[in-house]
Amino acid sequence: MSESTDRHTPFAASAGRVVDGGDAVVEATTLVAEMTLDEKLGCLDGDLPFWPGLDSMLRGGYNTTPFPAAVVDRLGVPGLHFVDGPRGCVVGPATTFPVSMARGASFDLDLERRIGQAIGRELKAVGATHTGAVCMNLLRHPAWGRAQETYGEDPHHVGELAAALTEGLQAHVMACMKHYALNSMENARFRVDVTVDDRALHEVYLPHFRRVAEAGVASVMNAYNKVNGDWCGESEHLLVEILHDDWGWDGFVITDFILGLRDPIASLTAGCHVEMPFQHHRAITLADAVADGRLDESMVDRRVAEVVATFLRFAHVYEGDPDPSVLACDEHRALAREAAIASTVLVRNDGLLPLDATGLRRVAVLGELANRVSLGDGGSSNVAHTPDPVSPLDGLRAALPDVDVVHSDHDVSITDGADVAVVVVGYTKHDEGEYLGGGFAEVLGPLVPPLDHPVVGTDDPELLARLGALLAGGGGDGEADGAGDGSPATGGGMGSAAGGDRRSLRLRPEHEELIVSACAAHDRVVVAVVAGSAVVMPWLDRPAATLISWYAGSEGGTALADVLLGAEPGGRLPFAVPADESDLVPFDPDASEFTYELLHGQWWLDHRGVDAHLPFGWGLGYTSFEVGDARRSAEGDSVTVSVANIGDRPGSTVVQVYGSVPESDVERPPRRLVGFRKVELAAGAASRVEIELDLRQLDIRRAGSWVREDHPVELSVGQNAAATHPVA
Repeated sequence: MSESTDRHTPFAASAGRVVDGGDAVVEATTLVAEMTLDEKLGCLDGDLPFWPGLDSMLRGGYNTTPFPAAVVDRLGVPGLHFVDGPRGCVVGPATTFPVSMARGASFDLDLERRIGQAIGRELKAVGATHTGAVCMNLLRHPAWGRAQETYGEDPHHVGELAAALTEGLQAHVMACMKHYALNSMENARFRVDVTVDDRALHEVYLPHFRRVAEAGVASVMNAYNKVNGDWCGESEHLLVEILHDDWGWDGFVITDFILGLRDPIASLTAGCHVEMPFQHHRAITLADAVADGRLDESMVDRRVAEVVATFLRFAHVYEGDPDPSVLACDEHRALAREAAIASTVLVRNDGLLPLDATGLRRVAVLGELANRVSLGDGGSSNVAHTPDPVSPLDGLRAALPDVDVVHSDHDVSITDGADVAVVVVGYTKHDEGEYLGGGFAEVLGPLVPPLDHPVVGTDDPELLARLGALLAGGGGDGEADGAGDGSPATGGGMGSAAGGDRRSLRLRPEHEELIVSACAAHDRVVVAVVAGSAVVMPWLDRPAATLISWYAGSEGGTALADVLLGAEPGGRLPFAVPADESDLVPFDPDASEFTYELLHGQWWLDHRGVDAHLPFGWGLGYTSFEVGDARRSAEGDSVTVSVANIGDRPGSTVVQVYGSVPESDVERPPRRLVGFRKVELAAGAASRVEIELDLRQLDIRRAGSWVREDHPVELSVGQNAAATHPVA
């Protein structure tokens, strides 16, 4: 426990016994028996009353302090103090790392583990003990507005990256994986009912959650949407039958914020533990429900004990005092820079890159995004106060102090006399990201308590007036222009910009026109694409080189300059890029009902015999690799592969193993990823590497159980999904 925490409280004594080998559930049950009913009910929701808390959030309070819940001072139960963090701690002047999708492109589990450790340290420094940093919904379609918050389209890949992040985080804080489940449509998330059959649910949309549950994640955040007719926060099938009964997971479930449950009693019996972030539905309902018999107090005891048992197992997160010096420290900024380089995907290069800095006299930089820090979404993942973020233009000027680096948003005439033109195009938080319009206010309205409610309301005249005006205005969907661009939010809720799902996978017409015009004016053009997921690129054969630089974090501009000047671009695509968006599965951002099926992304393209423009796993480096002889181990759980760097520079590649069951009795993905490993080798070096396999990815769900078909499994290995050869 921290020095400021009483080591002699009942909770501290129980935690000590658990450390010494005691049973956390037994200890938690004993603590719960000492609680009053009010104390127990207080463990089932946030500790802040609804209206004062919402007022603070809507006036920019999301990124200022942790959200407390389940604190019982009398017994020393420290509760949880929640802060978000998929790309960095959102409270304080923290480091902004590349978004999760970018880090997914790195395919580097050790790097992701180290990023988790760094984010965890910064979270601890601002007083957090719990974080929603593990965002891991599958990228069913790249138009999803919050695609940038996950790792990619493949369940095995997503699960491995998320497990690595979880391991790093939980050295310092309790991690929460989210949003459980099938939450990959943003605009419709408050109303959509996703229909899915048992096979698609378990074989496609849950394996990555199962992987992280098995890795020991402390908690789960339920999604807003419905699945098969039940709100996720009230789905006993998802929260009890799958999480606890099938997977044997023993953590606690929290709701997504404010609208994560609709029925406080049903949600509790269905396995949802803590309503976040405020005293809301449950504070109004549960005490009366116990009194009149609608809710048995034994169910309250059970859920509270499950929460407290998790606190006891993770008692180390309460130890030590916050260290503000770690926020955006040099070590973490260097790690963010390393991650941005490792995530950059070079998708085309005719030999122009890397640039020779000694031969440069004038560099033309084009595009409005070149002179802008684009950190990504302006919503709950926004690290709003990150210090001194670097734009692409500033990164190039710092790296080339003796070169004339000129810039224009759109005037291609500046390329006259330039040695190279760098065009930066793509998206911002205005184009994709978290979305609070189109349903939030409408859904929230009927569910809010009276302003003067004695438990969750206020009697402060000034606050009453302000909240009354807010309600009369129809919600709090304002926009903070600075959020997501490296400047603090100036108001308007959580700093949410327009965001939402994309209506097209193409760049804006003016950005495509800029690329075409630049290529017409100059024959040495490099295009850098800023985005959170796939972009359809009909112009790709025009520039000499194109790379995806993502929302690359506070060191993104520095890292882009590093890559252009010779640092190895380590990224590989964590999704397939189609030649045309019509090649992908349907996507309807306005749906109230939608069906998710077995195939999407690369699987869907393979099933239909349609070539991806850029396949899953695609990416180039500044050297060449050869992946040769591959053999499966006698036990069958790994493959050893010969890998050689046949170029004249050090570099990296990602070796990918795919599995298929050609004689399968059922429809399934033609092949799916079952293992991968990032390999770094010096020029001319060769190695034989071992890749562990997760063959559960090939099992099928039948009659509520897992089945491994009695058919041969074929394995293939390569550097992307479209270029593989058989494993012996």
